[in-house]
Amino acid sequence: MMNNRFTLLPKVKHFGLSAVCLFSSTFALAGDVDAFIEKTMTARHIPGLQLAVVKNNQVVKATSYGVANLQDNIAVTNQTVFSINSMTKAFTGVALVQLVEKGVISLDDEVAKHLPELPKAWHKIQIKHLMAHTSGLPKILSGYYIDLIVRGDPKAAWEKVQTLPMISDTNTRFDYNQTGYVIVGKIIDKYVDGSFVEFITDHQLKPVNMHLTAESGFEYMTPVIKNQARQYVYDHKEKRFVNIYGRFSYMMRTAAGMNSTAAELAQYLIALQANKLVKNTKLLWEPVKLNNGKISGFSKLENGYAIGWQVLDREHHPAVSASGGNAVTMIHYPENNVSIVVLTNLVGALPIQFVDGIAAHYIDDFKL
Repeated sequence: MMNNRFTLLPKVKHFGLSAVCLFSSTFALAGDVDAFIEKTMTARHIPGLQLAVVKNNQVVKATSYGVANLQDNIAVTNQTVFSINSMTKAFTGVALVQLVEKGVISLDDEVAKHLPELPKAWHKIQIKHLMAHTSGLPKILSGYYIDLIVRGDPKAAWEKVQTLPMISDTNTRFDYNQTGYVIVGKIIDKYVDGSFVEFITDHQLKPVNMHLTAESGFEYMTPVIKNQARQYVYDHKEKRFVNIYGRFSYMMRTAAGMNSTAAELAQYLIALQANKLVKNTKLLWEPVKLNNGKISGFSKLENGYAIGWQVLDREHHPAVSASGGNAVTMIHYPENNVSIVVLTNLVGALPIQFVDGIAAHYIDDFKL
């Protein structure tokens, strides 16, 4: 299940012995990676996938595999745009740190400082707790896919969630929660010209030349987006693919809804590493500690959460990542200066579970 490959290879003008060896080793590596991806796609029933690899601040591989649209048998290309779902949170995190570096806010600020009209029970929650899912806030989603607690009515859902009790004491546990990102969106909107969508577009997407990402917007799959991959789930019982569709209202778009390509996200990671978007990536990527001094996240692998980014705190090859919809992942291994972007159109593909297998092809003596 693979077609439309495009791999970035080094340009060599003179084919001496060293050049031949370079091409030989590059092709061998590319073949190994492609074989790994093909095997993984088959095992996980992934229709289509984009891969981009960054090493030493250069894109060394940008390849597309499989089918973007099963209905019409349209192949994935490097210009195919994928829904990135909650990977959007990473861009919101960068937007916040940009405001911090401008002196507009602090991540330690309490909610009441910026939005005093919110319920008193929410006033002491710090912005970093909203971003790291340790706020203890009631949830604005029903628990069924992306449905709000008042289905189809964002205003009513926002009003209702403010009447609900706290789920837990603030910063005592990790509990994935979109309500905090709604609040963050309102804070950003208060201090920027226009909206948080315009702020992210003007201060992140445009400076990095993420034109396809900018043109695709923040509305998930609602509008017609040129060259967009359809999104699916795989019904193992019926052995068939099922279409996924949803809408994100404006207030939810700090949490999810963006679309992008692996190549543009690779350029984004390069820009972050070069401090072109924020001066202090430590502020962005350092995990938020709970009141007991520990960090917490989704799993033993993603065991911490920072400012919109997941943290893989481990002895060998620690990393930071941003994932979404259990379908897409971008990950940066700072000690190895390697970054990888994997976009799929299958909800449940969970590329975070196999991205280390790709990294092992680019990091010597990779071990966990």
